[in-house]
Parts: sequence; structure tokens; C-alpha cells
Amino acid sequence: MTTVSNIQGNVSTATVTKPGLLQNRKFINRALKALLYVILTIGLFALLLPSFWMVSTSFKEIGTEFALPIEWLPREAVLSNYTGLPQYFPVVQYTINTLILVVGNLLGTLLTASMVAYAFARLRWPGRDWIFGICLATMMLPGVVTMIPTFIIFKQLGWLNTFMPLIIGSWFGGGAFNIFLIRQFFMTLPMEIDEAARIDGATGVTIWSRIVIPLSKPVLATVAIFTFLGQWNDFMGPLIYLNDQRLYPLSIGLSMMFNTYTGYGNAVPLIGPVMAASVLMTLPIIVIFFVGQQYFVRGISTTGMAAR
Repeated sequence: MTTVSNIQGNVSTATVTKPGLLQNRKFINRALKALLYVILTIGLFALLLPSFWMVSTSFKEIGTEFALPIEWLPREAVLSNYTGLPQYFPVVQYTINTLILVVGNLLGTLLTASMVAYAFARLRWPGRDWIFGICLATMMLPGVVTMIPTFIIFKQLGWLNTFMPLIIGSWFGGGAFNIFLIRQFFMTLPMEIDEAARIDGATGVTIWSRIVIPLSKPVLATVAIFTFLGQWNDFMGPLIYLNDQRLYPLSIGLSMMFNTYTGYGNAVPLIGPVMAASVLMTLPIIVIFFVGQQYFVRGISTTGMAAR
């Protein structure tokens, strides 16, 4: 009888204490989640603070950007920093030059990278895997290693101070990373599609252009976003190959504009107009990302899921 009563007492004690333990665990989990949200929120504000100051400063009057204490909001918002941009540097010409570089690299990268990736993923030929490995190995080379030889080649071709050195590379494969990304996505598509198309008499070019490419919009959108970001913000390439100010893109124009000073003793840079130009240069990036966000996420999440 004593043993039975002890067992009943232990069972009753366990049934009483178990809900309390569960409640404590739930409380601890909620507290940890709340702490995590607080830390993430603080980090988010820390990341957005420079962008907020950039937008706020773009609406301040020239000469009041560094007023102390710091004015996070302008006392009186002005649009002169935006409307007066053409008098500091040819923003329209620089925008056109930037678009020429972006469009040229986008077309070349999407066309040639998808063709090379199709050959690596959907065709079988001797040495395919070895050559693909060599292609991936080129990503291990730092850009500074090939900078001088590439410059000498373009100099011998007479392409200095033109857009050719900044565009032609994208028309010869579009980069190893883009080839790898598209190739991994192509390998997720069933090979039966190609076999059925070949039975109907389709050639490799037809399969690539009419079947594989329409099914690969997510990864192509991802590559397009990466290419757009890289070319829109490229500074080193135009700095090396362009000497004519009429050919400068926005990145070089912003750098030159920052070295332009006001008439206040020639010591105050044009921070307001520079911030206004920075806002205008950042807006297309934000728009492109939000427009292609759905394809971007799908392209990253599905690439390589069914690679053979």
C-alpha cells in the first residue's frame, strides 16, 4: 500500500510541476525572441541611419550640412540641391553614359552566359566537366592580378578612352559566377524536355531559345540584378579606361563633384548637391530590386536543388 501511495504521489507531483516547467520554457523562449527582435531593430536603425542622413542632407541649404548639434531633419526643406545639379556637373550626360554601360553589359551577360551555361548543363561533350572546373577556378584570381595585362591588351587594340573595354568582356561568357549560377538552374530542368524536343526535330539553338530560356526567368532576373548593380556602381573600370570627361558615368561624376567647393572660403564641399545626386543614383537600384524581388528570391532558392 505504501508503494502504491508513493507512486501516486510522484505521478501527482509530476502532473503538477510539468505545466509549470512548460510555462517557464515558453516565457524564456518569448523573452529570447523579444531580445532578438530588439537587437535586430537596433541593427536595422544603425544600417538605415546613413541613408536617412543622406536623404535629409539632400534637402538642406548649402553651408548648413555640418551644423552642430546635428540636425537630422532640415529646418526648412529646399529643392535647390536637386534643381541645381546641372550647374555642377552634366548629370544628364553622365546618366546616359551609365545606361549605355549597363544595357551593353546586361545584354552581353544574359546572352553569352546563358549560352555557355546551356553547353555545360544540357550538352555532353568530351572534357566538359574539366573545362567547367577551369572556368570556376578563374573566380579565385583577384581582379588586380589581371588588371595590368588586360589594360595592355586594350591599349594595343586602341580601345582606351572608349566604352569597349567596359562592355566587351560581358560578351565573352559574362563571367564565371554568372555561368555557374545559370548552369546550376539549367540542371534542375528535366532532360526529358530536351529529348522530346529533339524527337520533334528541334536543334540545340531552338531548345535553348524557345524552351530553356523561357523556363529560366528567375535565374536570369537574378543575374540581371547582379549585373545591373555591378555596372551601375562600377568606379574602378571607368577610372582606368576613360579619360574624356564627356564619357564619365555617374560614379566618376559623383567623385568629381565631391571635390567641387563652394565660395565659402573654398573650404566647404558641395555636400548637399552630392547627397542629392547620391539619392538619385540610389533610387534606380531600390526600384530594380523591388520590381525583381520575386524572381530574385526564386532564382536563388531554386538554383542547384536538383543538380546532377
